[in-house]
Amino acid sequence: MPFFKPVTLTTPRLTMRPLRSEDAQALFDIWSDTDAMRYFPFPVMTCLEQATDRVARKLRTSANGEDLICVLDLRTTGEVIGDCALFKADEQSRRAEIGFSLRRTRWGAGYMSEAACALVEYAFGTLNLRRIEADIDPRNVASARLLDRLGFVPEGLLRDRWMVGGEVSDSALYGLLESDRRV
Repeated sequence: MPFFKPVTLTTPRLTMRPLRSEDAQALFDIWSDTDAMRYFPFPVMTCLEQATDRVARKLRTSANGEDLICVLDLRTTGEVIGDCALFKADEQSRRAEIGFSLRRTRWGAGYMSEAACALVEYAFGTLNLRRIEADIDPRNVASARLLDRLGFVPEGLLRDRWMVGGEVSDSALYGLLESDRRV
């Protein structure tokens, strides 16, 4: 039985909707941006076909309930500005990981905070998760600040875990328990 089902969430400024194949171009704009991808454990994309392939894979994992991917559309214009997702769910343990990406031109405006907060609320409320985890490059100060604002607690460091942009990187692990949530 699939753990995740597609959902549409709304926030004051965003519509968070299921991924569609036509999102490949907008997501390619993020995934091909060296600055936006600085801390991701996969290489910066160089052609649209790479994004189309990744979106196709993500559509499959969404369809079979492995991932819950929410594409972020601005409510005023419909512009795709990023994504926020739950993945690697463990139904028995009632936990999942959270991840996100955002178009660089939208950094610093609070969009990801708004989206991640809505997804966390959905995860703990509707999905009845007990725990959400995040795995980030410890040099990614903006993501660490976002996780802190959401109430995530740093839980450990895995040394030399990823290759990021051709260099070895550590992995900072964060956790948020339903019982820890800030109101």
